[in-house]
Amino acid sequence: MKRERSKKYFWLQRLRILTQVIFFLLFFLLFLQTHYPGEDYLKVTVERFFHFDPLLLAATAIASRTIYAALLLSLITLAATLLLGRFVCGWLCPLGAVHQFFSFIFKRSRLLRPGKEDRASLAPKYLILLVVLAAALLSVNLVGYLDPLSFLYRSFAVFISPLLNLGLVQSGNLAYALGLKSLGQAASQAAGNLAFNGLFQNALLIGALFLLAILLNVRKERFWCRYLCPAGALLGLFSRFNLFKLKIDPDRCINCHLCSIHCQTNARPYPAGEWRSSECVYCETCAAICPTAAISFPLRWQPEKMRGVDLDRRRVLLTSLTGLVLAPIFKISPLRRRSNPGLIRPPGALAEPEFLNRCLKCGECTKVCPTNALHPALAEAGPEGVWTPVLVPRIGYCEYYCSLCTQVCPTGAIRELTIEEKVTVKIGTAWVDKTRCLPYALGKPCIVCEEHCPVSPKAIQLIKVDTLTPDGVVATNLAPFVNVDTCIGCGICENKCVVMDLPAIRVSSIGEHRSSHNRLVLPAAEDQNQLKP
Repeated sequence: MKRERSKKYFWLQRLRILTQVIFFLLFFLLFLQTHYPGEDYLKVTVERFFHFDPLLLAATAIASRTIYAALLLSLITLAATLLLGRFVCGWLCPLGAVHQFFSFIFKRSRLLRPGKEDRASLAPKYLILLVVLAAALLSVNLVGYLDPLSFLYRSFAVFISPLLNLGLVQSGNLAYALGLKSLGQAASQAAGNLAFNGLFQNALLIGALFLLAILLNVRKERFWCRYLCPAGALLGLFSRFNLFKLKIDPDRCINCHLCSIHCQTNARPYPAGEWRSSECVYCETCAAICPTAAISFPLRWQPEKMRGVDLDRRRVLLTSLTGLVLAPIFKISPLRRRSNPGLIRPPGALAEPEFLNRCLKCGECTKVCPTNALHPALAEAGPEGVWTPVLVPRIGYCEYYCSLCTQVCPTGAIRELTIEEKVTVKIGTAWVDKTRCLPYALGKPCIVCEEHCPVSPKAIQLIKVDTLTPDGVVATNLAPFVNVDTCIGCGICENKCVVMDLPAIRVSSIGEHRSSHNRLVLPAAEDQNQLKP
C-alpha cells in the first residue's frame, strides 16, 4: 500500500502550534505589562484569561455562594468545548503550550522515550476535580493550587520574574565591569522598563513545584495535562458531546500503532473503538503522522463513553467524601480566635472568610505591586490561606497613591478602588517599640518614620521625651507617637526605620477596616469596661 501522509492534518498541526505560540506570547506579554505604567490605572491586564476558565467559575461560585459576573465568560469556553471538544487544552492553554514545548525538548534530547502503550490510569485529574468541588461545598477554595492559569502566573510572578530581574541586573553589572557601557545601560534600562520585583518569600517552594511539573514531562509527555489538571478534567467531561469524532479507515490502516505511541495525552487513537474523546486535545498529531492518511475527524453528533477512565461510583463517592473530610482541616486555625498581627491584606481585600473563598493565589496582585510589598503567605493566614497575598513591610510598603493591586484581581477577592477611595482604607496600624526606638531607648535623635508618613495630617506625630543615659545625662529629643485613628497601616514607617534587624516601629493588622472584630481590645474586655461604674 502506498504511504502518503495527510497534508490537511499536517498543516492543521502546524496551525495549532502557531496558535499555541500566539496565545502563550499574548499571556506572557500581558504578564510583562502587569506593572506600574506611569499612570494611576492599568489599561491592559492578563486577568481576562482567567475569566474564560470554567473551573474558576465553578469553584469560586460554590465556595463563596456568589457568582462574579466576569467569570461568566467561561461559559463560552464550555459551549465551545461541547461543540469542538477539548481543543482549549491543545490549542489555547498557555501552560499546556509550556508542557508541550518541554516534552518536545525532552524527546529531542532522548530523555523522553515514548512507549508503545501507556496503561497508567487517567483518573487522578478527575479525582482532583472532585476533591476541589467537594471542598468548595464547605467554603474551602483549593482551586488556585492546581488551576493551570493560576499555577502558571504564580510561578512566573514569584519565581521566573525575580530570576529575569537578577539576570538583567547581573548582566548590566558585568557589562559595566567589562567596559561595555552601552550594553550595561541597555540591560539596566530593560530591568527598569519591565519593573520586575526582585524577591518574594516562598519563591523557592513555588519555583521548585514549577520545575517539578516541568521535569515530570521526562516521565510522560504532557504529564500535567494527562494526570493532574482539574481544568482539563472538567473540559473532558463536556468534550464527550463534541461534533468531531475520530475515524480510522480500516482499508488504509496498517496497524503501525504510531498514532497511539505519539499521542500527547494518551487518548489512544488506535484501535478506533478504544479512542478516549475526553482525553483528546485535538493536537492533530495522530492524523498528521499517519503514514497512510487513515485517520480523520469527521462531523458526527453522538455522545462518547468515557473509555479508559476508572470512575466507578464507589471511587467517586470515596473521593468526594475525602474532600468533605479534608476541607474542615483547612479551617482549623488559631486565627479564628485571634487575628495574626502579620496578616496584613492588600487594600480593598474582602472580609477574611469571603476573601479566602474567592482568592485564587494567582499572584497577580503580588506581580503588579510597585514596591514589592505583597508576597505569598505561608503560615500567616493558616492552612486555608497558603499563598494568598500578604503585605510584608520589611520588604516593601503600600504606596499611598497606588491602587494597582485592586485593579487586577480576577475574582473580586480584592475589590477595585479608585485612588481617592484607596487612601482612606485602613489595612493595619503602626506601633512604636520604645525598647528599640532610638529617641526612647538610647536618647539619640531620629524622626525618619515621621518624615516618611504619607497621611495628611500625619499619623506619626512627634513629642518631646527625656531619656536618662548611663552617664547620668538626660537627653531630650523628639520621638514618634502614632495616632491610631489616622494611621492606615501602609508600612512605610516600618520599611524605612533605621533600626536594621527588628524595626522599632512595626505594623500590625489590628484595626483594619475590613474586619469588625480585629480591634485593639477584645469584645469581652470592652463589655467588662462598660459594666464598670
